[in-house]
Amino acid sequence: MGKKENKHVYALVGRNISYSFSKGYFTEKFKELELKNSEYINFDIQSIKELSLKIEDYKKDLKGMNVTIPYKLDVFNYLDKIDKTAQKVGAVNTIKISKKGKLKGFNTDVYGFKKSLKPLLQEHHKRALILGTGGASKAVAFVLKKLEIKYKFVSRNPIDKKQISYKDLNNELIASHHVIINCTPLGTHPNINDCPDIPYQFISKKHLLFDLIYNPAETSFLRKGKENGATVKNGLEMLEKQAEKAWKIWNDK
Repeated sequence: MGKKENKHVYALVGRNISYSFSKGYFTEKFKELELKNSEYINFDIQSIKELSLKIEDYKKDLKGMNVTIPYKLDVFNYLDKIDKTAQKVGAVNTIKISKKGKLKGFNTDVYGFKKSLKPLLQEHHKRALILGTGGASKAVAFVLKKLEIKYKFVSRNPIDKKQISYKDLNNELIASHHVIINCTPLGTHPNINDCPDIPYQFISKKHLLFDLIYNPAETSFLRKGKENGATVKNGLEMLEKQAEKAWKIWNDK
């Protein structure tokens, strides 16, 4: 039993996450750093209500968690404390567990997205369309606001004036919003032919298309943008940056 005491377990909380980037990334990191007692596992749960049981199962060893689709909002109810940025964003994707077992929520998507997007921005990138309204879209909106880029959310079911419908997307709107960010899961492996329903014919070389998806490396959304001369970027660098930030948070004394 003595050995098990020092085990450091980290986990990804999500639904249908066998494909997950995080497990591979951190398993590789532990190898590189020769952290033989560290392990990264998936908490693949069908409902957020199962989270408490999972935490209970690993209580002694669990040091931190990442949170992915669809629980970045639901997880708020399970936290003891929430970092200021995560509170403002309204979404949590990283959780630190204290020695006393207290859970504190952070948002490292903000850091990852900003680091990944900023080098691509040009003078004319003043307005953006955010496709999707889930947890990740909230971090994206937070960053755009900081960068003074005006944005509109595009949703299948718009609920207020801040959101527009896919049906509203016309030549004029696409031509006046040169940054388009896909925060939906459409196009993720294995459904690689799917893509958000936008009028791609109006995309030009002035556009920047950013997809939070990283598998496949080039989604249909990005390919269609590239065919029209747009600058494109997938979500891999964002994921790596947010993972590094999460690692810092977990190990910050």
